[in-house]
Amino acid sequence: MSEWTTAGYLWLAVIASGIYHGVNPGMGWPLAVSAGLLDRRASELFRALGLLAMGHFVAMIGILLPFGAMMTLIVWEQQIRIAAGFIVIAAGIYLLINRRHPRVLARIPPAQLALWSFAAATAHGAGLMLVPIYLGLCQAGELDVGHQAAATLMTGNLITAAAVSVVHAAAMVASGGVIAIAVYRWLGPKFISQSWFNLDIVWAASLIVVGGIGIVSIGLAQ
Repeated sequence: MSEWTTAGYLWLAVIASGIYHGVNPGMGWPLAVSAGLLDRRASELFRALGLLAMGHFVAMIGILLPFGAMMTLIVWEQQIRIAAGFIVIAAGIYLLINRRHPRVLARIPPAQLALWSFAAATAHGAGLMLVPIYLGLCQAGELDVGHQAAATLMTGNLITAAAVSVVHAAAMVASGGVIAIAVYRWLGPKFISQSWFNLDIVWAASLIVVGGIGIVSIGLAQ
């Protein structure tokens, strides 16, 4: 598989994970519907979606930036990627064992949607799901790592972190927004109570799978 093809699949994974997060009601699209219905204005729904996207973006980049900084330590690149994979797997196992939603989410006022979105994404380990994908993109973009200055590599990693976070948050708010608009315009609030689906187990399992794929991919790349 060529380097370009590898990067392409990784970017598709970033978009797919964003769509996956957006469809999950736990990431906030019902709150956007509620905001629109309470104020009886579609503009409030879109405003709420924007705030949710903002909070989600901050949560994503807050996780990715530290790993981007560590990737400047080229000597430890493989160990960092392996450790990241195990961290993601551990998060998935923890969420499988502890299925309670963090109480802190209930204490955040509904009006503070950006803060709520940040807390929800962080508590559910949404950013961790992106870490193996992001580290793979950093590795795929390195043409001659051994001869690059650390500052140059750091800049590239940080730009990649920002790009991954933007693309992921955009995919998240787009997929969640489609559902929110459909409920607001046509399906009605009853759809939420009648068709509510819980992705907690699938979410936790997907973290384990993504972490495992990240570790296996290191061996395949050698």
